[in-house]
Amino acid sequence: MLQPTFSIITITYNAVRLVEQTLLNVLSQSYPNIEYIVIDGGSTDGTADIIKRYESGLAYWVSEPDKGIYDAMNKGLQKATGDYVWFINAGDSLCSSDTVQAVVSRLQKRKTLPDIIYGETNIVDEERRSLGLRRLRAPRKLSWKSFRMGMLVCHQSFISKRAVAPLYDLQYRYSADFDWCIRCMKQARSFYNTHLFLSDFLDGGTSTTQRKASLRERYAIMCKYYGTFVTVLLHGWFAIRFYTAKCLKGRV
Repeated sequence: MLQPTFSIITITYNAVRLVEQTLLNVLSQSYPNIEYIVIDGGSTDGTADIIKRYESGLAYWVSEPDKGIYDAMNKGLQKATGDYVWFINAGDSLCSSDTVQAVVSRLQKRKTLPDIIYGETNIVDEERRSLGLRRLRAPRKLSWKSFRMGMLVCHQSFISKRAVAPLYDLQYRYSADFDWCIRCMKQARSFYNTHLFLSDFLDGGTSTTQRKASLRERYAIMCKYYGTFVTVLLHGWFAIRFYTAKCLKGRV
């Protein structure tokens, strides 16, 4: 019977209003084989004090300055020892206390563990009220080429075998998760769609400047993996998709 260990990693910085809910959510999981790692970026607002309250349930935690969220994620990856790595950052959560168990129950129908596990994502606000589903839905079948159409799987619902998970590329300040997922998938040989809602992603909002910088990075990443010509053509389609969604008041 397959009983993999999941290294769940939470990244946090000055998230005193959000971190406890995430900690309790992960610590309440009914599945026992979880290695919980928390990386705090040297918070000054009391976040570390909250983490310390729950340290008995943590495999590892640290509060120290870092070079940004992706540097912190690399610290988490380097401490992970589980079969899989799964990022649930401060403010985000798993959909229920049985989410990990539900994933494992489905995996037990297989003979071997897949390299990549994925599912769907809910979007929520700070009060955990649903803001709807991501407009981009997880594809029935996934490969590294799938992300030509955008980040079809939310980072919080993308679970990678640790053996195929590289470190994040710190040259990207806003979209290293997009690059990381593609690199994980390029190394992967097997993919498993759980057809489950796995995570609740906190819509914290981004500034126009940050959004533009993120889009520029994603464009560069897509050119790197898929070629400039294909990327230019696809971005023409993305523009049509964006304005159609805007007109329909959908989620972009």
